[in-house]
Amino acid sequence: MGMSTLKLLKYVLFFFNLLFWFCGCCILGFGTYLLIHNNLGVLFHKLPFLTLGNVLIIVGTIIMVVAFLGCMGSIKENKCLLMSFFVLLLIILLAEVTLAILLFLYEQKLHNYMADGLTESIQRYYSDNSTRAAWDSIQTFLHCCGVNGTNDWIRGPPASCPQGQQIQGCYTKAQLWFHSNFLYIGIITICVCVIQVLGMSFALTLNCQIDKTSQALGL
Repeated sequence: MGMSTLKLLKYVLFFFNLLFWFCGCCILGFGTYLLIHNNLGVLFHKLPFLTLGNVLIIVGTIIMVVAFLGCMGSIKENKCLLMSFFVLLLIILLAEVTLAILLFLYEQKLHNYMADGLTESIQRYYSDNSTRAAWDSIQTFLHCCGVNGTNDWIRGPPASCPQGQQIQGCYTKAQLWFHSNFLYIGIITICVCVIQVLGMSFALTLNCQIDKTSQALGL
C-alpha cells in the first residue's frame, strides 16, 4: 500500500511539474517575443529595463528552474530536491503576496510615476526612433493619443493617433483596459497561487511518504 501511494504521488508530482515547466517555456518565449518586437521600456527613461518582456523572461526562467527541481526530486525520490522545490515555491508565494501589498499601498505613487514617465517620453518622440516606435505601437493598439489627449503633442498629433474629436489619452485608455480585464487577471492570479499551493502540498506529502516507506522497509 505504501509503495503504491509513493509511486502515485511521485508520478502526479512529476507530470504536474512537467506541465509547470512547459508553462515556463511558453512564458519565456512570449517574454522574448515582446522584448524583441515591443520594447515599451524606452518610455520610462529612469527604469528602461522594467518592461513586460523582461518581467516575463525572469518569471519564465524562475518557473522552469523550480519545475525542473520538482521533476527531478519527484522522479528520483530525492528529499533534498523536494524540499528545495518546496522552499522556492514558498519564497515565490510570499514574494507575490508582498508585491501585491506594495502595489496596493503605493498605487498612487505608481500612477504618478507612469504618468510622468509617459509625459517625459513624448519630448523624445522626434529624436529617438525607439521611443517613436513604442508610442506608435501604444496609440495604434489602444486607439488613443498622447498621455491625456492630443494637446500633449506640441507639433501636432502624429499619424499613429486616431482621427476624431473625442480622442482619449493613452494613460486613461490603459487604465480602462486594465479595469475591463481585471476579472481575468484576478482569475489567472488565483489559479497561479492555487497551483503553487498544490505543488507545495504534493512535495511535502511525497517527502513524508518517502520517510514512511523507508521506515517500513527498514532503510
